[in-house]
Amino acid sequence: MSDQQAAERLSCADCHQLNCYRQDKRFPDFCLTVTSRGDADINAEIAKAKTIYQTEGPDRQMALAAAEIEGLYYGKLTRVEEIIAFAKRIGAKKIGITTCIGLIEETRVFSKILSAKGLESYSVICKVGSIDKTEIGVPAEYKVQQGRQESLCNPILQARLLNQANTDLNVVVGLCVGHDSLFIKHSDAPVTTLITKDRVLGHNPAAALYTSGFYYKRLLQEEKE
Repeated sequence: MSDQQAAERLSCADCHQLNCYRQDKRFPDFCLTVTSRGDADINAEIAKAKTIYQTEGPDRQMALAAAEIEGLYYGKLTRVEEIIAFAKRIGAKKIGITTCIGLIEETRVFSKILSAKGLESYSVICKVGSIDKTEIGVPAEYKVQQGRQESLCNPILQARLLNQANTDLNVVVGLCVGHDSLFIKHSDAPVTTLITKDRVLGHNPAAALYTSGFYYKRLLQEEKE
């Protein structure tokens, strides 16, 4: 591999300057802010993104709302409160909740909170449609509990039902890895996340990163082909 090819593989996780935030250091030679990759000119890409933020429309509205919330409430509001503040700033009245069946109690509490703050909510559970996993070709041995009905998670139907309900903003509450990806792909409304599922770590997936040097050393062990 040439030096140029090696440099092109470097990205933001390899940078220890982070000059893009305050511009009080220097940009490394491989920095994505100043170095083009492939056929795209980075200055042109920056200009295109900036134009989107400057042009009236939903993208500008969301960008401004997110920046205002960060600036006004940094370290002051919980994520529940930030979602409510964001919804109100973008004019969202009806909040869709795409929820895991295992977090339905949390969804019920969140719905009550939204109502108390003057927002309507509409929730769809992951097992909606009640389609057995084997009906789409999932082998029976991959059921958590074999030998009985086990409905598949149905993020596409969740998205379609929330689309039909004309929600203004959809909130993910604990969808599985991959199911959340499908939901976001098929959702008409913008999507944010309240709870990211991690069954082992009590829905705190960052804990695996914080403990990768000790309890979860296996995460850094290289896999052999």
